[in-house]
Amino acid sequence: MKTTALLLAAAAALFATSVAAQETIAPGAKVSVVFDQALPNVPGKSMRVVLVEYDPGAGSHSHRHPSSAFIYARVLEGAIRSKVNDEPEHTYQAGESWTEKPGDHHQVSHNASDTQPAKLLAVFVVDTSDHKIVIPDK
Repeated sequence: MKTTALLLAAAAALFATSVAAQETIAPGAKVSVVFDQALPNVPGKSMRVVLVEYDPGAGSHSHRHPSSAFIYARVLEGAIRSKVNDEPEHTYQAGESWTEKPGDHHQVSHNASDTQPAKLLAVFVVDTSDHKIVIPDK
C-alpha cells in the first residue's frame, strides 16, 4: 500500500505544470525536479521527485546524494545500468526499481542503450535544507 501511494505521488508529479529546477549533469544527461514539497508530518524533511533523462549512450558521473537522502528510483523508459556501493552492476528495465540509502555511493548510472533514450524517476525523502541533490565525485 505504501509503495502504491508513493508511485501515485510520483506519477502526479510527472504531470506537474512547472519544473522547479533543471540541470544538465553530463553531456546527454538531464535532471529535472518535477515535485518539491515539505512533508507536513515530518518537520525538516521534504519529498523531491526528480526526472532523469539520458540520451542514447549517455550517463551521469559517479556521484553521491545528500547524506540525508533516502531514494526510490524506477525506470520509466528504456534500460539503466546502475551500480551502488560494492553491489554488482545491474541493468534495470522499464518498470523495475531500486533504493539508495543515505550515504550510498552511486558509481554507475548510464543508459544501457546506444540507440534509445532512457528515463528514470527518483523519489527523494531528504532534509528540506539539502538543495543540491546530485553531488559529483571529486
